[in-house]
Amino acid sequence: MIFEDLPTTPTSEELIDKAFSRAARAGKAKGGLEAQQSMLQTAANIISDNLENVVTAWPDFEYDAHPFYYELADAIVDVDELRQSLSEVMWASRKAREIHEEYQPRLRKTDVDTARKHRKQAFARLADIVEQIDAHLLRINEARNDLRDLPDIDPDEPTIVVAGYPNVGKSSLVNDVTSARGETASYPFTTKGIGVGHFERDHIRYQIVDTPGLLDRPPEERNEIESQAVSAIEHLADCMLVLVDPSGECGYPIESQLELRDAIADRFDSVPVLTVANKTDREEVWNADLEGMDADLEMSVETDENVTGVLDAAVDAVDYEPELPFEE
Repeated sequence: MIFEDLPTTPTSEELIDKAFSRAARAGKAKGGLEAQQSMLQTAANIISDNLENVVTAWPDFEYDAHPFYYELADAIVDVDELRQSLSEVMWASRKAREIHEEYQPRLRKTDVDTARKHRKQAFARLADIVEQIDAHLLRINEARNDLRDLPDIDPDEPTIVVAGYPNVGKSSLVNDVTSARGETASYPFTTKGIGVGHFERDHIRYQIVDTPGLLDRPPEERNEIESQAVSAIEHLADCMLVLVDPSGECGYPIESQLELRDAIADRFDSVPVLTVANKTDREEVWNADLEGMDADLEMSVETDENVTGVLDAAVDAVDYEPELPFEE
């Protein structure tokens, strides 16, 4: 996942302490003017290099981040604000270099006391530069902590997203078909881990994803961040399976379930949306008007009835064609 290897960002205090303590050790190894020059070079290099590394560790959101991860990141941390903080940190990195270049000539042809005075002035300016960006360093590290917990989903794999009210059987379906049961990940703004499963058809791996807290209630009940996360999922989904529970055992009337289905179909109008009536093993479903629900498919995850048929229908709806190597 694009954000999982981001390093911890130091605070301004940590970076200043690191730079000046290393500089002090460098100065002890030498004497006279050379000691002052070594101290300044060491401190400036550590500050400049560490700040530059903070910035370069981040991906270019425009070119390196898939729209799915871009929009999720923007929902959580505000990408524009993060970019501004990264820009300020890069400014501080360049400024540290400039301070080194400005003061180093002053330390060469002078007496040791004067050189020590100039070096202390340079240190004070270096510290001031780093302290100026303290809030930006904190913001970057907070963003890193939030984004590294995003679900590890491959947006380039053909993906089936499962939606519907709670307790209609979504997580049971994902757990039933996945090749690695119990595989979950969390959005930072939801209380439940999403379910991510994988299965293969004709040597092609498909992802099947359940997103509790996002697509399990009407759009008007989602907050702004959740709504933007749904926008991210639009970049991910190649097919939607909307599960409904005709038995009403889930605690939501079928009318409400179908209203949610229609809202999802409107939102994801660029991908196939299949309505799946689950729990067909229940007696209450036997007399339900499945045709009136416009159900595309019926199944029972509990008894494994037609689960394979539902997956096959989803795979057909995705109609994924793998890219083949160019053949002359």
